[in-house]
Amino acid sequence: MVRGLRTFWEYFRVPFPTMRISAKWALAGVAVVVSAAAWAAESPMPPGIAQKLVELGRVVDPPATAKLYAPLQPKEPYFGVRIERELRYGPSERDVLDIFMPQNVTTGRPVLIFVHGGAFIGGSKRQPNSPFYDNVMLWAVKNGFIGVNIDYRLAPEFRWPAGAEDVASAILWVAKEIGDRGGDPSRIYLMGHSAGAYHVANYVSHPEFYKLKGGGLKGAIMMSAIYDLTTGAVGDPERTYYGDDASRYASQSSLPGLLKTDIPLMAVSSELDLPVFVKQLELLKDATCKRPTGCARTVMLPQHSHMSEAYSINTDDTRLTDQILEFVKAGK
Repeated sequence: MVRGLRTFWEYFRVPFPTMRISAKWALAGVAVVVSAAAWAAESPMPPGIAQKLVELGRVVDPPATAKLYAPLQPKEPYFGVRIERELRYGPSERDVLDIFMPQNVTTGRPVLIFVHGGAFIGGSKRQPNSPFYDNVMLWAVKNGFIGVNIDYRLAPEFRWPAGAEDVASAILWVAKEIGDRGGDPSRIYLMGHSAGAYHVANYVSHPEFYKLKGGGLKGAIMMSAIYDLTTGAVGDPERTYYGDDASRYASQSSLPGLLKTDIPLMAVSSELDLPVFVKQLELLKDATCKRPTGCARTVMLPQHSHMSEAYSINTDDTRLTDQILEFVKAGK
């Protein structure tokens, strides 16, 4: 870690613009508390977890959220899954990926590439001594995909547009290699969470990064990202990656390019997500609904938080993954 740079967790424990909660959102939080009990009877989320997420509130707290969801996830060795780990897709030591495949050889499966979060400065495709983000890959295989989990270069050493460039290299590698592993290179879906969702959005919205015609994607899924950096939503994590020059934020933003792309889009936020991500989801929805091609698929997950939306994948709570499967089905 560079001297003087905040650690990953410290980014989420200091007041920067993306963390400030207005009176409007505080009142909304009260409404969540009131409604949590009413949902518990019919929600697939265990009542204890629902209440604890409400108690945590609108924060990004991976350790506390992981404690809630790790007991619900399978542990290695995983049954019925073949795994290849640490395959190199680019020149950097961080340019590596894992592939999850069914134990029995298959062909023609769609491919789901997942890009993890970490405030641009941390995170990993495989969290030590935890099931995350293998959980995303296990869900993918269980539901007919070949799963690909990627790492990428991190800030502050590697800033914009390193993330989008690494995504482009990973897609190119997958398109060339996935057929030998049972995947269909013509049906690649790209999915990112938090900082990973920024990289997905930046890649899709900036064709200059493409290494394949049309971006090589059948669809893109973005979970909790900022799409317009010019809206005053830039905090310390964003500045670490995009820089301090606000005059560049318009060109670095993904929203203009997302309005032009032909790649099908799905965007997600959660009821207990940081307000900035909720507002950016609304912004993206409103903007895309004015396109001739129509609205992006947008999903607001009830009861969930910034981290639980990803950690809950491959549990009995299928409210997000059902939407992902519908998105993929619509793109066939």
